[in-house]
Amino acid sequence: MTQDRLPTALRILQWVLGLVILEESARFALSPGAAQAFAKTGLPNFIRLALAWAEIAAAVLFLVPRATVAGGWFLIVVLAGAIVLHLLHGWFEVGALVVYAAAAWAVITGKSAGMSAPGETRA
Repeated sequence: MTQDRLPTALRILQWVLGLVILEESARFALSPGAAQAFAKTGLPNFIRLALAWAEIAAAVLFLVPRATVAGGWFLIVVLAGAIVLHLLHGWFEVGALVVYAAAAWAVITGKSAGMSAPGETRA
């Protein structure tokens, strides 16, 4: 990939990741099915809601150009918390969460390095 395509690729990754996490988190927060499935874990419902709404807030910040770096770090922290929660309860299927965190890290690394998409101005 040439250097001039990298900012565009990172911008696409940012939007795909942000929208996917936003949709999945909204479903986790608002779906009665998700609430029922989570109830079977034995954990209090407020943990599901806190995690879901933190992911939603982080994803929204991640999609705002001036807040992408802060939102990305927020996403990484929330995803790391979710990974720890999963592992502590013996749920070892955390691959997607790890990929999401790595993608957020790639976007914020590119943004912090000064790579901006064509037509984008740096803050």
